[in-house]
Amino acid sequence: MIRALIIEDETAAARNLQAILREVAPGVEVLDTLESVQESVEWLRTHPQPDLLFADIHLADGDSFRIFREVEVTAPVVFTTAYDRYALDAFKVGSIDYLLKPINAADVIRALEKLRRLSQSERIDYGSRVRKIVAQPREDVFLVQVRDKIIPLGREQIAFCYTSNEKVTAYGYDGAAYPLDKTLEALQTLLPENDFFRANRQFIVARRAVKEIVVWFGSRLALSLSVATPERIVISKARAPEFKAWLRSVHPAE
Repeated sequence: MIRALIIEDETAAARNLQAILREVAPGVEVLDTLESVQESVEWLRTHPQPDLLFADIHLADGDSFRIFREVEVTAPVVFTTAYDRYALDAFKVGSIDYLLKPINAADVIRALEKLRRLSQSERIDYGSRVRKIVAQPREDVFLVQVRDKIIPLGREQIAFCYTSNEKVTAYGYDGAAYPLDKTLEALQTLLPENDFFRANRQFIVARRAVKEIVVWFGSRLALSLSVATPERIVISKARAPEFKAWLRSVHPAE
């Protein structure tokens, strides 16, 4: 019996994965389905380690890599993602697997077969690879290709990063746009958390670019930056307290 934990904030995606597991792997017991970083950290601190984790990369309260920074996970991890046009360099490392959404039965069978072939020591190493990924040093400079030139872009030049139509662009404080070949999820692992915040599925914002915060409908927050943005930046009610705490960590109330 394989004891699996599912970390997924999209109800339809979680149900789909559970249905596939029931169909193709009746020997897999789903211990629980969790929806957030905070809930996952609390669960892992208070329960025995599962044999396998299925973890969505982006959750409502942040990227799932934060889970592995806050609590030790020794179980193998299979990441799930909706991005298929980028090199998933942050996740496709060694024997760590990832599934592209929408997940199908063949993908799950492949991941489970991979797990079954691992020895006990290899399973422990499989889990340790995740910890190595999240501990990778941050990048100070990104190399951006613009036509026939390669431009070095220092992280201190970045006011925000934005994704639209499966393309990610970094914007400087001068308003210049720089196309990047990484997903926002990958950028989260490369940009320091003290200086950059994942506002929602489309934006990562730099702390020093935040100019104004407006309390919006339904206790959400709308951000104004020191540079123009392609669309309004809205932080959900669930993530608003985390964003405020992030700002206070460097800019405490007078």
